[in-house]
Amino acid sequence: MRIIRNVFSSLLLIAGLATGLSASAAWGQLPEPGMTEQTPNPLTDATVKPGKILLFDLEKRFAKDVLERGGAGFAAWFADDGVVLGNGAVPEIGKVAIAKASNWLPGNYQLTWTPTDAVMGPSGDMGYTWGHYEGRSKDANGNPVLTSGRYITMWRKQPDGTWKVVLDAGANDAPTSEDCCKLPGR
Repeated sequence: MRIIRNVFSSLLLIAGLATGLSASAAWGQLPEPGMTEQTPNPLTDATVKPGKILLFDLEKRFAKDVLERGGAGFAAWFADDGVVLGNGAVPEIGKVAIAKASNWLPGNYQLTWTPTDAVMGPSGDMGYTWGHYEGRSKDANGNPVLTSGRYITMWRKQPDGTWKVVLDAGANDAPTSEDCCKLPGR
């Protein structure tokens, strides 16, 4: 089993290097706010455990699907009993409710995120990631709107071997001093 994990890790490393992806491009779209260093890349960390690699890969595929398909891509990654806890919003419970609420098109709203870390549980069938997200849209006047904050995503292996999101929670970043006294449209 250890040999298989080492081969898998090596193949991921080679794939990442072959595509020429930088550390931040390989695993997310956003730099961590206020940080000058790039987000750690598990492909270049010789001590990273396979569970962390798996969770970062799931996040990468999840983010790509959302970028391409918007809300439909977001909802597709949830388990039937999944839950979304939005900042100040009523919880969305169950895949049907999540799909109904996630009705944005990628041209109208872009949700991107970067995992900062990932932890796989000891049994290897549940884990979580957390990091920073950004949502970009336009207001009624066509002005850009940016929402950003922190998130946590809980992943669970399904009976068929696939991985699904069972909990996604986010909290908006606190307003900055610059946000306090802006006049509308300025």
